[in-house]
Amino acid sequence: MNRDIPPSSAQKPAEEGLVFNLYYWLQTLVLAVVAIVLLFTFVGRITRVEGDSMLNTLHDRDLLLLQSAFYTPKAGDIVVLNKTTDETLSLLGGEAIVKRVIATEGQTVSIDYAASTVYVDGQPLDEPYVWEEMDFRSGPYSGQLPFVVPEGCVFVMGDNRNNSTDSRHELLGPVDTGYILGRAVCILFPFSDIGLL
Repeated sequence: MNRDIPPSSAQKPAEEGLVFNLYYWLQTLVLAVVAIVLLFTFVGRITRVEGDSMLNTLHDRDLLLLQSAFYTPKAGDIVVLNKTTDETLSLLGGEAIVKRVIATEGQTVSIDYAASTVYVDGQPLDEPYVWEEMDFRSGPYSGQLPFVVPEGCVFVMGDNRNNSTDSRHELLGPVDTGYILGRAVCILFPFSDIGLL
């Protein structure tokens, strides 16, 4: 006569403990993934520099950490612009572009190409980060200088002024602050360049 032998009392708690542990670790993993997604969506992001428009401050393929939350653009900040959300920005290719904020809404920008100097509200900018002296750039925003930055926009330029499609160019012009993903805080890679910006 076959009878089912009930599991021993020691075996039952062991199985319950295994299920509890598995549930605990699965719950922890899901919470960690959600926290990482929220962190990189609302607080900060990581992005890669594409191209040489920010030489010598940033180099092609540098990996950047961005501050996204509670950020208001100000002059001198290095920002990353989302090019996929606007038709004119998407013409520039890639997913994001990195530029330096030169002026914010209501400020007046003028450029003296002969002296290679940018003026904001009549004051020359001290720009030790600029790669080389500027050549004249033709384009609607170069031709309309001095230029008053519209409300809700910023005027951006690359540090490598002669190799930068920026607010002087008709494809970009002044950029709506809604297209700013965040401010570049530091270089994460390559390790030889790691540091705060």
